[in-house]
Amino acid sequence: MRNKVISALAGAALLLGGAAAAQAQDALARIKEAGVMKVGTETAFAPFDYIDAGDHVGLNMDVFAAIGEELGVKIEWITLDWAGVLPGLEAGQFDMVAGPATITKARMERYRFTPPIAEATVALLKSTKDESITKPEDIAGKVIGSGHATAQLAQLEEFGATLDPKPETKDYVSFNEAYADLAAGRIAGVANSLPNIAFVASQRPEVFSVVAPFGTKTYFGFPGLKDEDHASLMDAIDAAILKMKADGRLGEMQQKWFGQTFETPDAVTEPNI
Repeated sequence: MRNKVISALAGAALLLGGAAAAQAQDALARIKEAGVMKVGTETAFAPFDYIDAGDHVGLNMDVFAAIGEELGVKIEWITLDWAGVLPGLEAGQFDMVAGPATITKARMERYRFTPPIAEATVALLKSTKDESITKPEDIAGKVIGSGHATAQLAQLEEFGATLDPKPETKDYVSFNEAYADLAAGRIAGVANSLPNIAFVASQRPEVFSVVAPFGTKTYFGFPGLKDEDHASLMDAIDAAILKMKADGRLGEMQQKWFGQTFETPDAVTEPNI
């Protein structure tokens, strides 16, 4: 009987020890053990992340494929509307966010960002046939769309407040919906980051044209959780991106998807917005 009790206690100790060891692993160790990093994103943010002829493509795919190679893991994509991406990260639905997201002061208080992967300065997309808009100030009194819960919408509203009359802003779950309304003449413009609208205009120049940026210079980065458990994971991702930047791979990816490269800092410590 005594031997059975000792065996049972020993077995319990092993189980508790295993559980403690699992809890002791941080996010990077868990990901490497599983061989998979789960990444949350939306698929309506071309050319960073979108669906083309049924395929999930964009700069995000290329960058994270390279990050996965550096970390020795596969990338598992989890897609949802942008409004649910950052809450999904906080809820533990995935390990990291692709997005990307504009690096802002408010977001940096809550999340840790990777080195910038592109510029995010806000500009306007208008109808090519609309000759009434030639500069940002011409949107006064017009209906302008942007993405729901985005930094671009916030900057549009801030800029619009300086105009008389103020433009009417309309927010969309997906920027693709905003582009569709612009093409149909239901709104006069769309405020989004310059790389995005430049790509959209290049795909349909007979429909869309770009108006000069009105926003403060900002940058896109990938947000992750800002805690001790995720610190080594974020360190590893940062190192992978900086390595790609140094050896030219990031520039090649930017050229592939934007037709240009961007001068970006290695880190944003004091965002302009």
